[in-house]
Amino acid sequence: MKLQTIKALLSVLFLLVAFYSYGQTADKPLMVEEDPPLSVTNHSVKLLNGQTLNYQATCGYLILRNEQGESKAKVFFTAYTGQPTGSSSKRPITYTFNGGPGSSSVWLHMGGLGPKRILMTDKGEPTAPPYQVVDNAYTWLGMTDLVFIDPVETGFSRPAKNVDKKEFTGFENDIESVGAFIHAYTNHFHRWSSPKYLAGESYGTTRAAGLSKHLQQRYGMYLNGLVLISAITNFQTARFDRGNDLPYILFLPTYAAMARYHGKLNPQPSDLKDFLAEVEEFALGDYTSALMKGDALPAAEFDAVVDKLSNYTGLDKTYIKQTNLRINIRRFIKELRRDEGLTVGRLDGRMTGLDYDDAGEGVEFDPSYDATILGPYSSAINDHLRNTLKYNSDLTYEILTSRVRPWSYSNVENTYLNVSETLRGAMHRNTNLKVLICNGYYDLATPYFATDYTIKHMFLDPSVRKNIIFTYYEAGHMMYIHKPSLEKLTQDVNRFYGDR
Repeated sequence: MKLQTIKALLSVLFLLVAFYSYGQTADKPLMVEEDPPLSVTNHSVKLLNGQTLNYQATCGYLILRNEQGESKAKVFFTAYTGQPTGSSSKRPITYTFNGGPGSSSVWLHMGGLGPKRILMTDKGEPTAPPYQVVDNAYTWLGMTDLVFIDPVETGFSRPAKNVDKKEFTGFENDIESVGAFIHAYTNHFHRWSSPKYLAGESYGTTRAAGLSKHLQQRYGMYLNGLVLISAITNFQTARFDRGNDLPYILFLPTYAAMARYHGKLNPQPSDLKDFLAEVEEFALGDYTSALMKGDALPAAEFDAVVDKLSNYTGLDKTYIKQTNLRINIRRFIKELRRDEGLTVGRLDGRMTGLDYDDAGEGVEFDPSYDATILGPYSSAINDHLRNTLKYNSDLTYEILTSRVRPWSYSNVENTYLNVSETLRGAMHRNTNLKVLICNGYYDLATPYFATDYTIKHMFLDPSVRKNIIFTYYEAGHMMYIHKPSLEKLTQDVNRFYGDR
């Protein structure tokens, strides 16, 4: 056979194979990974009003996919529904998450919102291990269905094979992926006709504010409300950078509340709220004026501010002079009870801890995290998922992980992240959107006065400003670990959901 004939036959064969392959690709759908089976169990809980509520728990993965149907991530969730739900369901649904970034949803899930909670003392201190999980009469399930979301790389959630975690570990990517999950869940479980809420804690409030507008613009999903627990939406209020004096002003009332709690003031103020009103007035007045003057501050005025700061914080006047009137949070939690060999908590200033020595500038660990909540909550979620909800996995349930590092703020390079403006835009577009902001007086992670400042600088139209409600608790970042605050939080949230 001639060479030319062989080449011609090979060309024809190549075209036939290409045509056949094209037909197969065009006619057959892409092979995509199916959603893994979910664990579905039925339970009941007795609520505070004496009513027994039957509910269904669903936990497992929803797969996030690109437009070609290829898997991007497996997002783990735990959902509780108070009654059978269908496409016509009018029962509210709340999508909830914690923060970090890098935190699973364990804290809200097992602390105050879910139908089970970890048993702590009334103050919020741990019992001796092994810890006990009990029915939660304070659960929000009496008001709303609940979906606890673990963002990618937290809990059991992971990126798909060969997908870089960077697609999820940054402010904008996180908003997109959590928003995609909310959209997917709403579709999959037919919840478009339900009133929709977000509940976030700490960085979860940052996420919730970002999602409030993202869900509007990306999916046309308008929310009924946000519950922001220990909120931070303007990061300038909490960054102790040289040249940024704002945190020193806004953290001062919390320093004062903690000094009073630990008996470091003389005389000791009798009423916390009256005392804090006095400190707030000083913070916004003479203290702000002094910091703004910098090196031009007259000596007499400097000394007067030192006296006031010492009276309000319990710190030594010489020490305050050495700080140049600027008390850093990490120094404060070491200094307040240094003479007793104790540190105080950042997440909850009521808690105390023991360092290796008392001479250091900063603390060895946060006693309100490592010595208070980490052990009990880790035990609670692992026991609850495996033994009550019948979900088993060989993966480590990532409670609060560094797997998300580095976290990208590329959208705000050379500035501070401020999603309060995002929330303002969402509220102006949806004037029915209501926001409940829950604050702990002893929270140094997201101080209540910083949140107050942020909201007052959103410049909302007066007709919309009334949609924001503040509540306060004599506890810390996770106010629900404190039994009296958990009771008050439940009452406040009941009113919020009832007012729609």
